[in-house]
Amino acid sequence: QICLSLVKLLFYLAHSPLGSIVLLDFQPRQFVMVDGNLKVTDMDDASTEELSCKEDNDCTLDFPTKSFPLKCSAVGKCEGINEKKNLFNAYRYFFTYLLPHSAPPALRPFLSDILNATGDLRYGVNETLKAFEKVLHLYKSGLYLQKRPLLLKDYITLKGFRRVEGEDYKCWPSYSHLGCLLSVYSAEEAAAICNSQAQCQSFIITQRRTWTGRPLASFQSSLTDLIPDANAVVYIKRSASSGKRL
Repeated sequence: QICLSLVKLLFYLAHSPLGSIVLLDFQPRQFVMVDGNLKVTDMDDASTEELSCKEDNDCTLDFPTKSFPLKCSAVGKCEGINEKKNLFNAYRYFFTYLLPHSAPPALRPFLSDILNATGDLRYGVNETLKAFEKVLHLYKSGLYLQKRPLLLKDYITLKGFRRVEGEDYKCWPSYSHLGCLLSVYSAEEAAAICNSQAQCQSFIITQRRTWTGRPLASFQSSLTDLIPDANAVVYIKRSASSGKRL
């Protein structure tokens, strides 16, 4: 969410009515999240000036660990230098820390492509935004889910109950520090996640949703402490329920 919102902001800066705007003091502290969108808190160090040049050798974009040769345009300006500077700063301050983590395994190669392409400045901001929107579409639509055996048939459905909230086993990247609360596309995906975790004996699809509209599933290691809830459904592993009274 943070990286996508940042790229949308950089897309606007690259195509603003004033021209391509560069953020000269590009630091994480200069941004804040407002209603799920990243905003710049200080525009004092923004500029529309692009580096003047006479030849391509005048257009090297330097960073502490990398340098990029750019082209000198016919009008004597380094082509796209403001856009590329913003994008590489987004890569080194945000993408490298956020993109490698938390995504479903099937989506990680797409995010690695974005990371590598922006780190080498092979993508401009237009291509980067398109790549992020593709990943978002795959994530929201569930199209990233590979064909796999149906696992939900191995679970007993207990309607009208939920488990008392409390501490349970932890997992990454959980939305709760008390237990294992993950975003899922469907109950079938939740069953696959539960099967992959040795501690998991049951799960509940909660009424809570993420910014993409996906529900949160709570995974549990215990079958105890069930309480009535007309809107809830508990999915219990058949292997866990065998020999036990529900």
